Amino acid sequence: MAYTTTATTKGGRDGRAILENAGLALAMALPKELGGSGEGHNPEQLFALGWSACFGQALLALGKKHGVDASGAKVTCAVTIEKDAVSFALKADLKVLIPGADKAKVQALVEDAHTICPYSRATRGNVPVTLSVI
Repeated sequence: MAYTTTATTKGGRDGRAILENAGLALAMALPKELGGSGEGHNPEQLFALGWSACFGQALLALGKKHGVDASGAKVTCAVTIEKDAVSFALKADLKVLIPGADKAKVQALVEDAHTICPYSRATRGNVPVTLSVI
């Protein structure tokens, strides 16, 4: 099984990004905190959206294995971009809430989900990630 999606951006962080064949086009803008207008979306926002959705799916896929009903899971992903000694770097904080579930079971589920989520796998070793159960 495979899936490919394609996006094209013109103008970088102050341009326009379009998903081919998906009907989604976004104005892009550098965040105010980084000296931009903030009047559009930025790659970090889109990355946080994608990662939170993908991680939520990993929780659903593994919930039964851990004895947790993950259907009500809420995943919050905060992506931060910072300047380091070389250039810019990302870090991420993933917070998971599963109302009514045993916190220890959810913690084990979250750690397991982090091993199979494609976003987590793609960033492993490159992006510091904090996992929290709330």
